[in-house]
Amino acid sequence: MNAFRGNKASLPQKPCAACGRPMTWRKKWARTWEQVKYCSDRCRAAKDRPA
Repeated sequence: MNAFRGNKASLPQKPCAACGRPMTWRKKWARTWEQVKYCSDRCRAAKDRPA
């Protein structure tokens, strides 16, 4: 298993569609990074609630 040992600051980031916090790329999201919109299950659930 190859663990990431590089500079985490160089990983891509984008804001969460619900809360606006920056999300840093994760290996788990490698195949779906373009479709990832929310930082957590809580934000995913909040997308349907009015602000």
